[in-house]
Amino acid sequence: MSTATGAANDAFRESVRSWVEANFPQELKDQPASMEGASDGDLAQALERWRDALAGQGWGAPTWPKAYGGAGLSPAEARVISQEIGRAGGYNPIPLMAGMGVTMVGPTLLEYGTDEQKAKHLPGIASGKIRWCLGLSEPNAGSDLAGLATKAEDKGDHFALNGQKIWTSGADISQWCGALVRTEPQAPKRDGLSFVLLPMDQEGVETRPIKLISGASPFCETYFNDARAEKSDLLGPLNKGWSVVKRLLQHERASQTSARGPGAGGKSESLQALAKRYAGETADGKLEDADLRARLTRHLMDAEAHRLTAERITAEAKGNAEVSAAASIMKNSATNVSQARSELMIELMGYRGLGWEGDSFRPQELDTVREWLWGKAISIYGGSAEVQNNIISKNILGLPETTQKG
Repeated sequence: MSTATGAANDAFRESVRSWVEANFPQELKDQPASMEGASDGDLAQALERWRDALAGQGWGAPTWPKAYGGAGLSPAEARVISQEIGRAGGYNPIPLMAGMGVTMVGPTLLEYGTDEQKAKHLPGIASGKIRWCLGLSEPNAGSDLAGLATKAEDKGDHFALNGQKIWTSGADISQWCGALVRTEPQAPKRDGLSFVLLPMDQEGVETRPIKLISGASPFCETYFNDARAEKSDLLGPLNKGWSVVKRLLQHERASQTSARGPGAGGKSESLQALAKRYAGETADGKLEDADLRARLTRHLMDAEAHRLTAERITAEAKGNAEVSAAASIMKNSATNVSQARSELMIELMGYRGLGWEGDSFRPQELDTVREWLWGKAISIYGGSAEVQNNIISKNILGLPETTQKG
């Protein structure tokens, strides 16, 4: 890196830091992130002010073009923004408030959408004011997504959708949905699919939340009964939705590579500090339990190796739009790192890490058991670990495909 480039990077970081210090609401410091937003009235207002301030900078989706609500920045500059917000004890709420919009729908729209579709949908996503969900999995089409049965019948100027989707994240609180549907029943199952965009606020759409063991209900059953999707909201060519959704899922896996637990907001106490507080330390500041110290060190090394590899893959991609199997590797790696962290935290806290409710438990302790339970879902959503292994074996190792023919 040249001296001039280094100076420019430092200047950019300083400008971001100054802006964050001037605009970040202190009442949000160290608050946990949530897809539903803040429930407390004052915090909700502060979160909306913070969202609007970030959107005004184009930082809800900083790498997107300015014409569509972004800031036209590089991935490296976007990372600086994220780092400086985290340094202040905050997080960027727009990717959560937009549901699947910033991480999945938006990037796919940028690649496959028409100019009219981009202008119609992207600014609302980048502002965090329009939330999106995705209608992909069905009761009989999960890992074998191409086996889906939801049909879209051509009605001239629109499609009429009929069928059921399941595990639709945030469907009950979303304004728009991107759905993979069957538009040519007689074609081979991967060739007769299309990807359409439709509003959720219509009579033909019904959602039913699914309550999980963690106590949360981020997923829904979604029913389409003659739901209307305009022809102008067909994303990509008719009957070529399989290519669109493969790219969309690659964006999803790429967004799941941070290896941070759910609800992670701004700053959080390090595992080292937690270990010393719960397990005790020697006079010279070391963990008393040598075995725990070794396993904790191994985990921290794995987490750092994952982080550095994610940055390297991002840098090497250089905007390449090709679907990459590297996202499958990183998705599995992120799952392993996140689950290992949760299990270590439970071990460190002992019975206090298994509390579900009650004033005798600290808020962090109550969050830990939920994070641990949620961690089991990470190995499933976005394509299970087994599905990722199949992608890796076929596209990286060059092994023959033996499943999901069609």
